[in-house]
Amino acid sequence: MEIEMEKGVQRWLVNTSQWDPSPHDFSIAMSVLPQQHHSSITRFVKIEDRKRALVSRLLQYALVHQVMGIPFDEIIINRTAEGKPYLESHKKNVKFPNFNFNVSHHGDYVAIASEPICLVGLDIVSCLIPVKETISEFIHNFSSYFSSSEWEKIVKAGSDDDVLDVFFRYWCLKEAFVKALGTGVGYKLDHVEFHHKNWTDIYVKVDGGALKDWNFWLFELEGKHRVAIARGHPRIATTNFKKTLKLTNVDDDLYNLGFHLPNPR
Repeated sequence: MEIEMEKGVQRWLVNTSQWDPSPHDFSIAMSVLPQQHHSSITRFVKIEDRKRALVSRLLQYALVHQVMGIPFDEIIINRTAEGKPYLESHKKNVKFPNFNFNVSHHGDYVAIASEPICLVGLDIVSCLIPVKETISEFIHNFSSYFSSSEWEKIVKAGSDDDVLDVFFRYWCLKEAFVKALGTGVGYKLDHVEFHHKNWTDIYVKVDGGALKDWNFWLFELEGKHRVAIARGHPRIATTNFKKTLKLTNVDDDLYNLGFHLPNPR
């Protein structure tokens, strides 16, 4: 059963900066998707934004097709009220009762991650700041999103580059966590506090209480990008996202199986 479940754990990454499609090629790629997705891609003016939006949606359909074996024309992907994408119930969604996925794109990269039992959250950040701001000015725009403990570690990290690095590590982890829950942008990030040992053995506290049934991973990508992945128990998903899952009260044996599945790079 564990080997079968491992198929539901996917981690895909695309470097869109290496793709330079002609207008014709772009249209051909977009034609693979249902018509209702087209406006959410073409609404962007810049080609880089359009590429990220297109690849993000293509990855969702490709992953569902490969993992679940559902033909492309039968795949229905919707979004919760908070904006989290999910696969509509399907007769073949039996092996992976809580199959869910999360996407992220920023800078050069677009990524997707999926889980068969646990919730999954994914976030990518390009660790660059607007050229018109200093690092100090930039990070202080976001100070209210961090706990006092996190903020102290950020501002006392060392050089400007160190400060920015620690800032983006915390930010990436916070975003992965709340995206796993299925919350919108209104979630109180300052109530979410991360702890770690040299950025391993990462755990989170919410309102001061540690969540034991969550795992976090943090990776560095080329071109000053970071990616964080969160895996956790479906019991604390948002109400709207819980409705898309078959098992929110997972028994311990099944949850432990999902929780300890390998996390591929």
